[in-house]
Amino acid sequence: MISDLQSEFQGLPVTEFPSDPDPAASTPPQGPVAWRISVPTHEAPVAWPEAFDTFRAAVDPSTVQAIVVGSWADPYDEGSGPVVEALVAAAGEFPALRSLFLGDMTAEDCEISWIVQSDITALLTAFPRLEHLGVRGGNQLMLNPVRHENLRSLVIETGGLSADVVRAVAASELPALTDLELWLGTEEYGADSTVEDLAPILAGVNFPRLTGLALSNSEYQDDIAAAVAAAPIVPQLRALDLSKGVLLDAGAEALLAGQSLTHLESLDLHHNYLSDDMRERLRAALEPSGVQLNLDGEDAEEDEYDGTIYRSVAVGE
Repeated sequence: MISDLQSEFQGLPVTEFPSDPDPAASTPPQGPVAWRISVPTHEAPVAWPEAFDTFRAAVDPSTVQAIVVGSWADPYDEGSGPVVEALVAAAGEFPALRSLFLGDMTAEDCEISWIVQSDITALLTAFPRLEHLGVRGGNQLMLNPVRHENLRSLVIETGGLSADVVRAVAASELPALTDLELWLGTEEYGADSTVEDLAPILAGVNFPRLTGLALSNSEYQDDIAAAVAAAPIVPQLRALDLSKGVLLDAGAEALLAGQSLTHLESLDLHHNYLSDDMRERLRAALEPSGVQLNLDGEDAEEDEYDGTIYRSVAVGE
């Protein structure tokens, strides 16, 4: 569950653009900011594209470095298509835009798996100088494989990410990409990928500069761990994140038995279902080499019903 809006995005403080700005009362921010443009989820007085028009009239678009798209009207029913269309139509006005986040909403605005997204491919084609793209919500999210010369980080946060999007990311050519984060989610909310869909990512061919990889929040986290244990991309990584999923001792055992991970700066396995013995084995194997290891598992609780044990990802609904 997402409880807080972003206060910082790509090193810039997030500043809310008022939905009804009063030029006489407003104080312009000092220095670069990430502008958050949003309308109320319920009974919005204007649609998001109208709020964006107001923003473009009030702020010099040529100076804008980062935009955080918050909620749009009825995001549980209406997709982000009009938002994407408005951004793409105005792309020429934003030559300095380097960072974009689509869907910065809390659970109070709209649960992550209820956020209706759209095809985001045009954001990458319309903004060839974009360096950072983040998306929250996997419902109806679409992406076609693209080549983008300057994208450095791609984050897709979902409670259920479709195999089509996973395959599109894997098939994209992103030579500048250094950080990739995918929240794969649960079948209940549309996740239907398998570890085979991740194979091109783990091969590393399309992402030669990748140093930070997160394949997290997955019901098949053990399979991912086993694939990572022999993945060609691992030696070039500095940060590896397999957190928020259903990681059991079998997955951790595969990591310990596979290729060395002692070159990593960090290994994030928080929200896991590991035994105390396995936690100690991981610490003994990695921490002496300086790996920052996150094994926090207090929020991962097993449920039992009629003799069956149920385990869940950290972020579903």
